[in-house]
Amino acid sequence: MDNEKKHFFDDPNNVKRVLRGFYACCVVLVVLDFVIHRHIYHSWENLWVFYPIFGFIACVVLVEVAKLMRTVLMRPEDYYDEFESDISDRPDANQGHRAKSGGHDVDT
Repeated sequence: MDNEKKHFFDDPNNVKRVLRGFYACCVVLVVLDFVIHRHIYHSWENLWVFYPIFGFIACVVLVEVAKLMRTVLMRPEDYYDEFESDISDRPDANQGHRAKSGGHDVDT
């Protein structure tokens, strides 16, 4: 147990440092929102912290859409195993699918 490699995020102090760095970046970006002149196209872009709010809402929508897609696209863990066993149970399963290369069977 003592010989296991310790990774960067195993230390709680490193996690705190990274989070503090993210928070500092957020504060700097909010402050820059007051300083940098933006060329706006719509009136709602002139609202204070519009872009952070828009980004947060877009992220939440993206995650929720991904959850919905997961329910539609999710397959059982042994999905491909069932498919391969169904094909290999047929007596003529491999007869028509053998590739020839230079007159020799590739599978043999």
